[in-house]
Amino acid sequence: MTTFSIFLILIVIVSFLLVVVIMVQNPKGGGLSSSFGGGGTQQLGGVKKTTDFLDKSTWTLATLLLVLILLSNIDLMNEGTVQDSKVDTENVQLETPATPAAEDDNQE
Repeated sequence: MTTFSIFLILIVIVSFLLVVVIMVQNPKGGGLSSSFGGGGTQQLGGVKKTTDFLDKSTWTLATLLLVLILLSNIDLMNEGTVQDSKVDTENVQLETPATPAAEDDNQE
C-alpha cells in the first residue's frame, strides 16, 4: 500500500467525521447541543460545553482535512518518478504531409 493510498483513506475518514459533526449541529439552537439543556440545572456537560466541543471538533477536523490534503499532494509530487512510455516509439514511421501542387498564376 502506498503512502498516497494511506492519505486517501485518512482523508475519507476525516471527511466522514466532519460531515457527522456538522450534521449534529443545528444553527437555530437545536440538535445535540439543545438535547442536554432541556430541563433542570444538572446537565451532562451543559449546553455551552457541548456547543464548544462541537465547534472545536469542527475546526479541528477541517484543519486536519486541509493538512492531509496538502501532505498527500506533496507526497504525490515526490513520487513523481519518470516512467517509460508504453508507446512503442522505435517502430513508428513519421510521414510528412504531401505539399499541394503549385498552381499556375496565369489561369484564365
